[in-house]
Amino acid sequence: MTTRHFSAGPVRLICLLLAWALAGNAAAAAAAACKGTIYLTFDTGSQSQAALIAETLRRHHAKATFFLANEKTVNGDFSLESTWAPYWKALIADGHAFGTHTFDHVYVQRDLPDGKIEMKPQFGAQAGKKVSWTSQQYCDELNRVATRFQELTGNKLDPLWRAPGGKLTPNLRAAGAACGYAHVGWAPAGFSGDELPSQTSPNAKLLQQSLAGLKDGDIFMAHLGIWSRKDPWAPAVLEPLLTGLEQKGFCFATLRDHPDYRQHVLEHR
Repeated sequence: MTTRHFSAGPVRLICLLLAWALAGNAAAAAAAACKGTIYLTFDTGSQSQAALIAETLRRHHAKATFFLANEKTVNGDFSLESTWAPYWKALIADGHAFGTHTFDHVYVQRDLPDGKIEMKPQFGAQAGKKVSWTSQQYCDELNRVATRFQELTGNKLDPLWRAPGGKLTPNLRAAGAACGYAHVGWAPAGFSGDELPSQTSPNAKLLQQSLAGLKDGDIFMAHLGIWSRKDPWAPAVLEPLLTGLEQKGFCFATLRDHPDYRQHVLEHR
């Protein structure tokens, strides 16, 4: 009787091909089950709800995009200090995406006649002062986040940008685009309302508005904590919001997969 010996190479290759096919079928089945996609985004803030938001997303296997600024936190530090490196690394491991929100959370005031832009930083050495910046100075401000993010995590930032307050001027938009960032706003129904007074915009009302208004392709925006809100949004709203959207057949993805940003990310990352 002749014993045949098979090389491990071809067998391993067949196994890999089968695994890829099964994974592809599973991904296709998951995509087919989705009646639409919601793009969750979170801006830094007081960070009071950072851990809760990360854990809730993890439990739902929901991917999101985070826009980072070096903001003061409830811990007495700042969100891009080394104390927050484990948090950002954990989010990277969970498969989330990351963009810049300007390092000092800088609000645009207006375009100036000389082509510069009047800005007002919320944090940093010039906090609360109106300053005149060139396009390159604004680009440098966006890139400060990218540099710090790589220092903290070893990972590159995605080429995405959200101006504080979502406010843009023609010069500001041009400045961001010139240094390779695509600006990301949010859908009308995607405004969580977490920065509004809880007395006039209670959590139950905000949850109902989001569940009723969000539709396929919408970008949703909330914060990792808001100093001024008496009743925090995330503990009351995020869990039932994700559950309710899932029950409607929605899936969640990062902006790397958004049709308006996918190609830009591929070309500039």
